[in-house]
Amino acid sequence: MILSVLFFLQACATVPVTGRKQLDLVPDSELLTMSYSEYSTVMKKSKLSTDQEKVDMVRRVGKRIAAAAEDFLVKEGLGSEVKNYKWEFNLIQDDKTVNAWCMPGGKVAVYTGLLPITRDETGLAVVVGHEVAHAIAKHGGERMSQGLLAQLGGVGLAVALSTQPAAAQNIFMQAYGVGTQVGVLLPYSRLHESEADHIGLILMAKAGYDPRAAVPLWQRMSQQGGARPPELLSTHPAPESRIRDIQALIPDAMRYYKPR
Repeated sequence: MILSVLFFLQACATVPVTGRKQLDLVPDSELLTMSYSEYSTVMKKSKLSTDQEKVDMVRRVGKRIAAAAEDFLVKEGLGSEVKNYKWEFNLIQDDKTVNAWCMPGGKVAVYTGLLPITRDETGLAVVVGHEVAHAIAKHGGERMSQGLLAQLGGVGLAVALSTQPAAAQNIFMQAYGVGTQVGVLLPYSRLHESEADHIGLILMAKAGYDPRAAVPLWQRMSQQGGARPPELLSTHPAPESRIRDIQALIPDAMRYYKPR
């Protein structure tokens, strides 16, 4: 029992802003290696958008959010983690998929089906900021640690990849909400959502985007529900209570906002 307690104490990380302790069974080096490999695979299988105006917008928003994220990490005392981010932002041509995600190391994909809902650059910054916030808060790594513990008995990622590669890959893809690659998406917990909302608003504000745009964006996203809600809502539910929570977080985010 004592050894188990010591193990879980050592296998903990701390979430920026909230200070919450989280389960962290997978070393960053292993997650990064898998992330680069899986991202490359997804990009090769996907059709990338050739609409240069939209591609440029995604990369412009991404560059500004990435710079804000690195500054955020430095000011949170996590500057040593900046080197782990090799930012890449791609727009996947798929008008039926309303989704975006960020893998470890800053590997980001946005689907064209999301753009009619985000409408403009600021709306897109809400979503990209939110997804990058999940990444720097290491929510995907936490969910993967939980998946390895629940589904594979807590074995390390390296062992899982060598003994049960398909299961390990599935856990990874589910953990990061790569919706078109797996049959079942794992919803982020309300706690993860609250943390990503808070950090994401700060990131977009630091990047020069008005965080008040988050409220109408998530309202529009909620209105896209129905029999088959958008993929983004499968992993990022947006009930009215959550929108109220976001409204309560906006005054704090506005402290970082300087229009460009």
